[in-house]
Amino acid sequence: MVILSVHASSSSLYSITAAQPWISSSSLSIACSCSTLKQSGGVRSLRSSAVFCDAKAVVMAEMVEEKEKKKESAAGAATAVSASASYELRSFLDARSGEDLLSVVQREAEDGKLPQNVAQGMLELYENYRNAVLKTKDPKADEIVLSNMVVAFDRIFLDVKDPFEFSPHHRAIREPFDYYVFGQNYIRPLIDFRNSYVGNISLFTEIEETVQKGENVILISNHQTEADPAVIALLLDSTHPYLAENMIYVAGDRVITDPLCKPFSIGRNLLCVYSKKHMGDVPELIEMKKKANTRSLKEMAVLLRGGSKIIWIAPSGGRDRPDPVTQEWSPAPFDPSSVDNMRRLVEHAAVPGHIYPLAVLCNDIMPPPPQVEKEIGEKRVMSFHGVGLSVAPNINFHEVADSIKDHEEAKNAYSKALFNSVNQQYKVLTSAIHGEQGLKASTTTVSLSQPWQ
Repeated sequence: MVILSVHASSSSLYSITAAQPWISSSSLSIACSCSTLKQSGGVRSLRSSAVFCDAKAVVMAEMVEEKEKKKESAAGAATAVSASASYELRSFLDARSGEDLLSVVQREAEDGKLPQNVAQGMLELYENYRNAVLKTKDPKADEIVLSNMVVAFDRIFLDVKDPFEFSPHHRAIREPFDYYVFGQNYIRPLIDFRNSYVGNISLFTEIEETVQKGENVILISNHQTEADPAVIALLLDSTHPYLAENMIYVAGDRVITDPLCKPFSIGRNLLCVYSKKHMGDVPELIEMKKKANTRSLKEMAVLLRGGSKIIWIAPSGGRDRPDPVTQEWSPAPFDPSSVDNMRRLVEHAAVPGHIYPLAVLCNDIMPPPPQVEKEIGEKRVMSFHGVGLSVAPNINFHEVADSIKDHEEAKNAYSKALFNSVNQQYKVLTSAIHGEQGLKASTTTVSLSQPWQ
């Protein structure tokens, strides 16, 4: 499952709008097999004192396995993930300190193996990630930063040398290298679990049971950061790992083209579309983007006809931004046409489908730039902070709009009903986290809990 948002072209029956990049450019920690993770005060720390050496050994072993698998099969997504790199390309794995790691970045840039803009982004990423993780006060913070950034830089560099190409429906690559675990481990240290909350956990159980019995579920959500998919999965992992791992995210083109984002996106299930906000950035590519979006949306229709799908989409057209005057955050308004097109896809699937409003609050750990940027390669600012996730009961279009004769009014009424629910849940999460009310912020419609405790 992947959590991204995008804006699709609104020119056809199947067009939908969704938010844009969601996938986090954070780094990753080593794969699960490297060492055992231990929960302490909501922040996980690495037990093994030899974690760094283990990380290198595991990544090396996985690289060898990648080569073997590529020999066995020339097809398949897993073997398409840059299996051709040689050991001399994996120089990041030799780093023994942060200084070593940064010097490798500088050397590869000087040798022309890393574009200067990518190298600069990697340096900034390391510094911002390190500062954020150090705020956790975890005694192993430096070790966690190094182990995660070594693997992150190795995977970024690997993709620069041999770029991965995403299909319209991308399935998370879990082997021989587990990109999903990599992304989870990278974002985990940024989350203050002691000050994080999930709203209406019982409804996630309802959703999971609905999907497992063959029906479809659409999560209509706000969109805050590139890390949204990892945050959602981390908050659900202890109680609903099936949802965490199988969610499909509608993703904008920026998270599958930005070199610092791509390794994280590879670990998510995605439906890839071109963002409407960036559709005209390069005029000569507009028609190509529209055709690509049509293919992706047709792919979505096929997936829904198969049933048992859970798809996350943000119909706002981009990430939430703070109010320019008050600097307060709130969900960006939904595009009624995007919501309506998604509803029609669900209803035409010939498989029962349900639409739930979902609220995500995680802007503190990786806020987007103040304004939408045209160029790829935004600066990643990160912080250690509490996050929140909440879902409300599904909202049926016909219960909301059957009494409304005008189609446009009905479409707007349904979109408004979903948005109002998301906004209401978001306010409860804000009260719990920013208002420091904790579990006391629960209301009659949003029951907060910390299921990982």
